[in-house]
Amino acid sequence: MSNENPPVLTGPALWSAQAHLPSVLGRQLTVDRAEGSYVFTTDGRRLFDGTAGLWHANVGHSRPELADAAHEQMRRLETYHIFGRYLNDRAVELAERLATLSPVDDPKVILNSGGSDAIDVACKLARRHWQREGRTGKTVILSREFAYHGLHAYGTSIAGLDFNRVGYGTESLVPETARVSPHDIEAVERTVRDIGPENIAAIVSEPIQGTGGVNPPAPGYLEGLQRICRQNDILLIVDEVITGFGRTGHMFACERYGLRPDLITFAKGITSGYAPLGGVLVAPHIWQPFYRDSSDTPVFRHGATYAGHATASAVALRNLDLLEEDKLLPRVTELEQLLARELNGLTARAAVVETRVAGFLGGITLTDDINAEAVTDELVELGFITRPLRGNTVQISPPFITTDDEVRQLVAAVDTVLSAQEAK
Repeated sequence: MSNENPPVLTGPALWSAQAHLPSVLGRQLTVDRAEGSYVFTTDGRRLFDGTAGLWHANVGHSRPELADAAHEQMRRLETYHIFGRYLNDRAVELAERLATLSPVDDPKVILNSGGSDAIDVACKLARRHWQREGRTGKTVILSREFAYHGLHAYGTSIAGLDFNRVGYGTESLVPETARVSPHDIEAVERTVRDIGPENIAAIVSEPIQGTGGVNPPAPGYLEGLQRICRQNDILLIVDEVITGFGRTGHMFACERYGLRPDLITFAKGITSGYAPLGGVLVAPHIWQPFYRDSSDTPVFRHGATYAGHATASAVALRNLDLLEEDKLLPRVTELEQLLARELNGLTARAAVVETRVAGFLGGITLTDDINAEAVTDELVELGFITRPLRGNTVQISPPFITTDDEVRQLVAAVDTVLSAQEAK
């Protein structure tokens, strides 16, 4: 073996996220504008955005209504913090709007800058809740194998994808975490018994696993998680960062699956990516102790400079209007049915192990001899952006404004690439 060090590659000053840099340098695509369901690159490509960015461009790109909302708000008040006795009017308005949409009755709304922020807040608040209750042993946060909950310290620690969790000196940055079966509710019950309910603060779950491979829940699984939590005094945190605001045809996937969690995290679709904003919906039994009129009332010591950002809140409010004005939630239901039919047609291919659809979210799992990343690279050459996920899966999750023909064209392009891959 050579003792020489491998060369250090150069490239843009910008460090790409979640990238094996030697593999992407020299092949990166720079997007400089977008319109509707399409993005345009500096090298002249027009690409159908088959992933809605990172699951977020729900109302499509470059909507003037949202640009105008941001412009008008910045001319009046760009933002003001919401610490202590101060508020800003747009954050107040957005929180009231979210409270009316929430599947949790009478929630309080904690606002911040995105999904990873929201997960950190929810996990901290779950632990703070039990400490305040005097049940100080309840510190463990359970999450599912193959789960993705962002990449802040808590999201990294509860990841069900080992490659996101390891490499920081211990198995987890936050040690009091553990994974449970993603599909088998009886196995979850065994894990809860083994760890001891008296040690568990919360279980976190995506309604539909996204980055883990577009995995819909097994029948009865989510309801089983809710039952386990209720029976064992464990908080249920539902991560709706991907599914919230219409991706399943409901404002929240909790409505689709009949869930009433203690905490709901959200981000992405609340602004369709036009401004960085996320947050947590908090059920009354969690927030009420912090609102009691007493000198002994505790403070939840958490906050961020951009929490309740006025411009982000204004954009979110207008985005929620667009979902209603353009009737996009019922449209998602139509698109779900179409995508399911089209992807089902791919199952005759030798390269396809399985297709899965839940809401306007699709996954195509390929055989081991066909590389999902190679397939997504070939699709770019045909004008379509998709994304490789865990389990050799190709992700499809376009904007809600996608036409029927665009769905068919995207799936036809996948079929073309798989045919060529099979012939090799």
